[in-house]
Amino acid sequence: MKKIPDKEILLFKSCLVNVEYPGIESSTRYIFDKLGVDYHVDDRQSCCTGLGHYYDLFDQLSTTALAARNFHIAEETKHQNIAVMCATCYAILKKSADILNENEDARNEINGILKDSGLEEMEYEEGSVDPRLNIFHVAEILFNKKEEISPLVKVDFSKFKVASHHACHYCKVHYKDTIEGVRDPTLIDGLAKACGVETIGWYDHKRVTCGAGFRQRFTNKDLSLSVTAEKLQTLQDKGVDILLHMCPNCQMQFDRYQPYIEKELGTELNIFHLNISQFIALAFGADPYKVVGVQTHTVPLEPLLKRLNIPANQKENNKEELKIKK
Repeated sequence: MKKIPDKEILLFKSCLVNVEYPGIESSTRYIFDKLGVDYHVDDRQSCCTGLGHYYDLFDQLSTTALAARNFHIAEETKHQNIAVMCATCYAILKKSADILNENEDARNEINGILKDSGLEEMEYEEGSVDPRLNIFHVAEILFNKKEEISPLVKVDFSKFKVASHHACHYCKVHYKDTIEGVRDPTLIDGLAKACGVETIGWYDHKRVTCGAGFRQRFTNKDLSLSVTAEKLQTLQDKGVDILLHMCPNCQMQFDRYQPYIEKELGTELNIFHLNISQFIALAFGADPYKVVGVQTHTVPLEPLLKRLNIPANQKENNKEELKIKK
């Protein structure tokens, strides 16, 4: 198993996390603080370009140049271990690091761009970031600390049927670097177990995509949502209450579109959607609004909070915006 750090970590901010589910980031920070993980967040960090790249708006050279800039920030702050909350960031950054280390022509061209932009100090030096030693998904770091997670659990989720959805850009791109399996991925399942929950494990469609496909969500909406609906129906057949995610794009596809799918199918799916960091933070007893950010979800989580005997006073809690620690 690859070595996974718990210090000198740059927590890589995600555009989809910050815009759609900011509770993923605040939950991650909450857990890291509880576990004593050394991390840094830097406001100078830019987007990985993932959405634009997969829409063919950013070419590979532009994406890799921005990655070189972000890698410099990690190195400059002495937090060279980059932890991402989004599977697309994971795939993008690892590929960019590979290009910068292995393609001399691309590296020289990017360094020339940085120099022409007055950013000579950000020029990339071969080997500065190793995609296998310095780039991780947050879920990997948490999995490496799972023995420390269990004693901190305060909320009992064991009465719920829980399933996992492992993101394509984690399991199916750099699959040789993936931990806990790719054919039957169990990374999220192992973290749920650390919180006292046995997931349903393998199920038909476990490895099937969320259906988003980036542009497919908009250019081929019917096809996109048919994939999403089929997976949700499989989970409904299993009696699943909670689906756990590791990518905000997947979470958007299921959470934002579940009510639409229910209307189209004339059924009630009744599945709650949580990022694995949100799930662990709730299990630790974190505030559901100020930390977990349940108010940002489309499928209401108040019924889940009620079943967990967690006070759900949205009106009072929404007086304060979801806070992200500076």
